[in-house]
Amino acid sequence: MPEFIDLSAPIVASPAETPDLLRTEIAFHGHDEGAKTIREMFGLDPALLRDGEGWAVEEFLRFGTHNSTHVDAPWHYNSKTGGEPSQTIDELPLEWFHAPGVRLDFTSHEDGDAITAEQMSTAVEAAGHRLRPLDIVLVHTGRDEFLEADDYMIRGPGVTAEATHWLYEQGVRVMGIDAWGWDRPLHLQAAEAAERNESGIFWAAHQADLAYSQIERLANLSSLPPTGFTLSCFPLRLVGGSAAPARVVGIVG
Repeated sequence: MPEFIDLSAPIVASPAETPDLLRTEIAFHGHDEGAKTIREMFGLDPALLRDGEGWAVEEFLRFGTHNSTHVDAPWHYNSKTGGEPSQTIDELPLEWFHAPGVRLDFTSHEDGDAITAEQMSTAVEAAGHRLRPLDIVLVHTGRDEFLEADDYMIRGPGVTAEATHWLYEQGVRVMGIDAWGWDRPLHLQAAEAAERNESGIFWAAHQADLAYSQIERLANLSSLPPTGFTLSCFPLRLVGGSAAPARVVGIVG
């Protein structure tokens, strides 16, 4: 039997001090409340329900499409890619999201380090993997350790535009990372762009003008072998969306 490894971060309510843009708020409605709703909707006495209980349901009061383990679409990066309208998450081919995977070890990289194309190629060789079109590449940084930390957003190395182009040229269309974002931490890129007064520095890998998807905020990549697994990462079918949450699973064996 194959082994299924959950690579998704848990979805939980955010601490009170979390900025609104990044906040997740969830309302939990229990069985007693469900019984009352059934009475209101259908006039049915709760005594006619098993144990007097109705349905339990949950409600997202605030949940951004990028606030959990999610898949980005090209529309997230820019309105046009290669001069054409960028694809939204519902427009991407399903075959992109269930394919052989490779886990590349970048756990020795420091926060803020830039992962180059040469380093990416070397890591693929070290994993004992030969890249094929539509393989899914996962960058293992170990920063999922800080998923619930206040400074999670500024943790981790990031992938350069050069390395992203290199992966794309090998036929890779989905690439993921177990950090807050694919690029280097944004505060570092912002400071560098402002200091040099130059475009093409901030969010460089995102805005590389490529039709590809990123998986961000992965977790538990250390449980995967370097190669020899299948990755399933289907995003929700959010029409017009820049991204969608996904339950990302590694399948071994």
